[in-house]
Amino acid sequence: MNLIAPTPKPPYYTVIFTSIKAGADDGYGEMAEKMLSLATQQPGFLGIESARDNLGITVSYWENLESIKAWKSHIEHQKAQTKGKDVWYSAYKVRITKVEKEYGTL
Repeated sequence: MNLIAPTPKPPYYTVIFTSIKAGADDGYGEMAEKMLSLATQQPGFLGIESARDNLGITVSYWENLESIKAWKSHIEHQKAQTKGKDVWYSAYKVRITKVEKEYGTL
């Protein structure tokens, strides 16, 4: 997998998930792998980038807002969201943005 997601020509959308772990692992790694696998199978999914130290940032790329809404309501993703709120994260924020311009090299 590329570290930088190859994305199409804009416009497209991002979901930026920023988090601080609470310290409890309790299956976190396994769930993260499962969510990555499920997300890549969702209609409209374009790619993902993630980094974690004390602060975790995951950016997922989507064709449209409908795809993001469908992923948010996916039953397995909802289970992960609940456990994240209850166990894994001491703080988090989700931001959804529209990408209108990009540049760089791959």
